[in-house]
Amino acid sequence: MSVGERESTHGDRDHVQSLERGIAVLLAFDEEHPEPTLAELSRITGFSRPAVRRFLITLERMGYVRGHDGRWSLTPRVLSIGQHYTASHALIEVSQPHLLRLAEETHESASLATLDGDDAVYVARVPVRRIMSINVSVGTRVPAYATSMGRVLLAWAPTPVVDSVLHRRPLRAITPSTVTDPSALRAELARVREQGWAVVAEELEAGLLSASAPVRDRSGQVVAALASSTSVGRSSRGELQRRVVPLLLETAARITAEFGGRA
Repeated sequence: MSVGERESTHGDRDHVQSLERGIAVLLAFDEEHPEPTLAELSRITGFSRPAVRRFLITLERMGYVRGHDGRWSLTPRVLSIGQHYTASHALIEVSQPHLLRLAEETHESASLATLDGDDAVYVARVPVRRIMSINVSVGTRVPAYATSMGRVLLAWAPTPVVDSVLHRRPLRAITPSTVTDPSALRAELARVREQGWAVVAEELEAGLLSASAPVRDRSGQVVAALASSTSVGRSSRGELQRRVVPLLLETAARITAEFGGRA
């Protein structure tokens, strides 16, 4: 047996498929399926009904789901998972007062996001007004390639990560302005690295403008993106660059310094 085969066998042995499937059942609960039936969960996950039933009973005994009249729903206990994440990440605690100050200075929503797979995920947020059609909150995921936060995170990400995001599947044109050409996006990421910030106009949603700057850890690695979002009715790309980007860079530098990083 080769080294690669031994490593593959070792990896398969350590992989707990039942845990993976149980999490998949939890993730099947979403905005479109807040109270699915067992049959619906089976269809969404691709698992057999007996398997889904076993997972649901286990999750019910753990307090994460409840069943009623043939339908299932999540319980508030699932929120504790996110709370554990927040409690174990000092960056979120450090950034919160800075997000509040930025929101007060700009009169616009301020957010902090990290990269997870193909998406930028909101990990902290101070909303001022709702400017997107979706209800953005902590945990909301948006395509990294079409957002200022995602482009900041990708600009300093390792090459294999960027390759995966840009080439793993065809990039979808979310609006008429969405850049979907991988070569054009690579050029944009190089521009973001050079100037140190990103501005994206109406690529995620018509009328939405956003600017982002990188937040670093103590080693200098970019670990998050700080963002301010507005609409074309209240600002312009040029005004965002002149008025908001300097505030973003200052705030990101303060978060970096307090987090123990290197500005």
